[in-house]
Amino acid sequence: MNSQIFSEIVWKFELIGLDVSITETVVTTWVIILLLAFLSFFITRNLSVSHPTKMQLFAERIVIVIKNTLENSTIIPAWTLVPFIGTLWIFIGFMNLISIIPYFHNPTSDLSTTAALAAITFFSIHYYGIQFDGLQIYLKRYIEPSVFLLPFNLFSDFSRIFAMAIRLFGNMLSWEMIIAILIVLAGFLVPIPIILLSIVGDLLHAYLFGLLTYIFIIGAIQAQQTKSTQEKKYG
Repeated sequence: MNSQIFSEIVWKFELIGLDVSITETVVTTWVIILLLAFLSFFITRNLSVSHPTKMQLFAERIVIVIKNTLENSTIIPAWTLVPFIGTLWIFIGFMNLISIIPYFHNPTSDLSTTAALAAITFFSIHYYGIQFDGLQIYLKRYIEPSVFLLPFNLFSDFSRIFAMAIRLFGNMLSWEMIIAILIVLAGFLVPIPIILLSIVGDLLHAYLFGLLTYIFIIGAIQAQQTKSTQEKKYG
């Protein structure tokens, strides 16, 4: 497990007069993306309804678990968010777990990674909000009940995403350091429980980030649809 706080620069070059630095975080993220792409191709290349492979059944079980987790929403069909939220859970989960392998740095303990993930969440909230409510209705919520609330509503959106980036970054950085300390103190005596504890914590942080994203998306849609329902009910 790598306990470094800052990501090291592994490659530096100049492009159009600009210095471009490729850090360890970027390299590790690319490795994870390539690994997930290979697994996706390997699992889906011979899909079969009548004779599914064990790997296909395992992948289908993961998708069903994700779908069942999102079933609590009565606003939109769960399958609508399964690809996005499921991808977030799997991608962040792999990024968190990669630090178990020696000499690999945890990308989510780098603020640039969590900021990028938070930006994706930010745009996804607006994408699904506009998709289900329409552009005009969705944007109208920023000036309701008064146009003077526009700056506060905008600040609320940006601060929420900023908090998500800092939360995941702080959680993973502190968690990685705690596990590293535990390994130094007791790792040689009880290595398996420490590793299992690390895995559970890594998966939990990935789950919480995806869950918050899901809640924000549903909240944005639900708030507008609830208002529309009340207007139709009371005229």
